[in-house]
Amino acid sequence: MTRVQQGPSGATSASTLGADKLPREHVRWLSAQARIPRVPLALAIAAPLLGGVLLLVQAWLLAQVLDAAIAHQVPRTALVGKISVIIVLMVVRAGLAWVSERAGARAAEDIKQRIRLALFDRLVSRGPVWSRARVSGELASGIVDQVEALDSFFSRYLPAAVSAALLPITFAVVLLPFDWIAGLLLLVTAPLIPLFMALVGWGAEAASRRHLRAFARLSGFFADRLRGLSTLKLYGRAQAEATSVATASEAVRQRTMSVLRIAFLSSAVLEFFAALGVAGMAVYFGLTYLGFLDLRATGLTLQVGLFCLLMAPEAYAPLRQFAAHYHDRAAARAATAQIATAFEGLPETLRSEAEPVMTPADAADDARLPERTGSSTRPLAGVAMSVSAPGLTVHAPGRSAPVLDAASIRLAAGEQVALMGPSGSGKTTLLETLCRLRPGQGAIELGGIPLADWDESALRTHVALIGQKPFLFAGSIADNIRLGRPDATDAQVHEAARRAYVWEFASPLPAGLDTELGTRGRGLSGGQAQRVALARLFLRDPGLILLDEPTAHLDGAMQMQVLDEILAFAQGRTLLLATHASAVAQRLSRTIQVVHSKLEPA
Repeated sequence: MTRVQQGPSGATSASTLGADKLPREHVRWLSAQARIPRVPLALAIAAPLLGGVLLLVQAWLLAQVLDAAIAHQVPRTALVGKISVIIVLMVVRAGLAWVSERAGARAAEDIKQRIRLALFDRLVSRGPVWSRARVSGELASGIVDQVEALDSFFSRYLPAAVSAALLPITFAVVLLPFDWIAGLLLLVTAPLIPLFMALVGWGAEAASRRHLRAFARLSGFFADRLRGLSTLKLYGRAQAEATSVATASEAVRQRTMSVLRIAFLSSAVLEFFAALGVAGMAVYFGLTYLGFLDLRATGLTLQVGLFCLLMAPEAYAPLRQFAAHYHDRAAARAATAQIATAFEGLPETLRSEAEPVMTPADAADDARLPERTGSSTRPLAGVAMSVSAPGLTVHAPGRSAPVLDAASIRLAAGEQVALMGPSGSGKTTLLETLCRLRPGQGAIELGGIPLADWDESALRTHVALIGQKPFLFAGSIADNIRLGRPDATDAQVHEAARRAYVWEFASPLPAGLDTELGTRGRGLSGGQAQRVALARLFLRDPGLILLDEPTAHLDGAMQMQVLDEILAFAQGRTLLLATHASAVAQRLSRTIQVVHSKLEPA
């Protein structure tokens, strides 16, 4: 069970809480993501601006119609044309609002998809050694929850920010020729709203970052307890841990409420100044019409007054929209900081428009074609690969001495070799290092090509590793087998199940291979789970096979039957099989022994 490094309440040190200012590189990264979906985001920003221009025309025509009908008693039939234009403008503006909403959502989805793929690539590239040292719940929260927190920033906040920056000033400038007092009032009051909101926003961003840190820790805390639920119940700790989860949830609830209080405060600031501006303009025009104020060089017509009064609340509308989504900026910046913390930096997501996006099918096809890498030719899939690792040194976390110290191993193409040694001697470490799942020091070559030069997808196609504890996900037995090759037919899955002797325990079940398994293969024994993993191998076409105790959980008879199938499948391929069983090692061409961090012939 993964150990949670922080307290369940999400408490942090004073130094951590003091670092609430987002680094400049994080701000630049967040801004750079807007360049990914250029067209949708540009459309989401441009549509409200165009709607603002149409609003000016609509308000002027409406004021003109009311002035003609009220002050000049123009017949209704003479105003039908302008009323029709007003209705059309209202429909067009509603359409532009819909276009902006849809384009913003599309842009946000594109950005989130790129970021999630980049985070997943980073998680895979760092390997299991890196991920094991971290709380899995925090990593999952980063990919799912923290990335999701960026949605409203791109879909709503950015368009609202541009509209709030341009439209109020534009409306005020347009009103100046009609009435300089009204225009000046908007120019003075409108900038006060973003100013005071920014002051409130500093606190909102700090509160959001503390809230997201606490939420990420709660995710890791809860995931760890859920994973170890059986152990906790076995030792009578279920109620105590349930209380701890409740305490942690209450701490997160309190932080959520503090963020909401700040969000409501920012909205109150906006409404206060917007109400002052609209009320001030209404009082000014009312006193002018009553003759108590005479600040104009010319008389105030009903059309001009109505136009200014109609535009007064509309001038503050973009600011209201901006305030409604202002906390999305704080949430996005906080999520960015949390992603950077969980993944030790922010992923690179920008891709050249000329660079094609490779699909999984393309990658699989590409891996089967010969490719020049320097002076070497990459082997075809299924063709035996040589292994050369002279002077290999590998360290493990928590161990001062290296697991392997200047160890050397050479396998000829097509050779089948057993790897033996006591538990903890480094057999698993060697297998993981040879397939780049664990960092090591030394010149490793597979098929004559340096391991570092192998493309990730091609390496996973050419090299197959079956560990001691293969992962089985919640799904049917057939689905777990098909993980070896997602495009495999039912017939191929059944053949792989037969070769791995999965049929021995699956056929008596009512649903056969369609029997549903629980999380981590719950419902199967260790030996049965190992055979499901071996069935995945029989669906693949690797040139190098690395097996870690593939028959450890099987009885003597089944052990030999499974080994026969493994050796038959390994014909024409290179096999390195780690085992403790001498009977298994004797079936292979030679044996390498791990002795005192070295590799020696048995």
